[in-house]
Amino acid sequence: MKITIIGDGAMATVSAGLLAANGHALRLWSPFPEAVAALRANRENTRYLPGVAFPEDTAFTDDEADAFDGAQLVLAATPTQYIRATWGRLAPHCPAGIPIVSVAKGIENGTLLRPTQVLRDVLGDGRPLAALSGPNIARELAEHLPATATVAAENAPLAACVQALFSTRTFRVYTNPDLVGVELGGAVKNVVAIAAGILDGLGAGDNAKAALLTRGLVEIARLGVALGARRETFMGLSGLGDLVTTCVSPHGRNRTLGEAIGRGETMDAILARTHSVVEGVATTRSVLALASRHKVDMPITEAVHAVLFEAVAAAEAIDALMTRRPKGEDAEWA
Repeated sequence: MKITIIGDGAMATVSAGLLAANGHALRLWSPFPEAVAALRANRENTRYLPGVAFPEDTAFTDDEADAFDGAQLVLAATPTQYIRATWGRLAPHCPAGIPIVSVAKGIENGTLLRPTQVLRDVLGDGRPLAALSGPNIARELAEHLPATATVAAENAPLAACVQALFSTRTFRVYTNPDLVGVELGGAVKNVVAIAAGILDGLGAGDNAKAALLTRGLVEIARLGVALGARRETFMGLSGLGDLVTTCVSPHGRNRTLGEAIGRGETMDAILARTHSVVEGVATTRSVLALASRHKVDMPITEAVHAVLFEAVAAAEAIDALMTRRPKGEDAEWA
């Protein structure tokens, strides 16, 4: 199959490797001419994933009109907060009816839309949409370490198609009909990962980390169910699986940012030296707004928001969480 990849980040890079392993023809579009020139010259992503070579036959372009030449499927791999602007440029050139698979994880600020909802908002109805998500650290995927993911789509044949396109001996893909839950799990876990990093930076210990993951999963599921997702989805790869990986991996950008904050650094200073987008920062605002809109209690998200945007000290936020009114654990899932 001929596949166009939109984006030039780490997930775009590893996706190219996975797809090429199954013999698919690839074209990668970047909005930055200098990035395309570097990719052509180096045949690797020296900025986001150095040392990982692109498949030999990968074509690179920054021309919107050339992006979809012959494409039968598109992989959308730009950060969530840039999807609208990116696809606003590409929309006039994107063939009607072509399937689009999103690998973005986040919630758009302002609109509070998930990535596939933003795509539909920009492109209109008529294009089959899917989301591929899971515990997928890009560097590990590039090194062909065993990994899994879930592809969700309202169109079951599309989910099965994407499953076949991506599945390799080291990357096992499952399907899931719950597009809302799969996308929400991938987005909200980044907020919890920032909290996990803060605990690491403070040296709060393993008991605290375990409690955070457990209670964080409750918050994710609670919001998801309020938005129409299936609770079972959050026990799967795009929920619990992605949450665990992001909260413990030293490669996770969100956890790393949180750790630096826990050690006393400011968010602005951390972001200034970080090349990649830390999606959990913007997503924290959106998730808290969604929780407010749907009257969902999300104290961990509130605490992360207070630390990031309200100048509340991390230790103070933890104390506020620990001293909340006592509750029964089983009632918390309601």
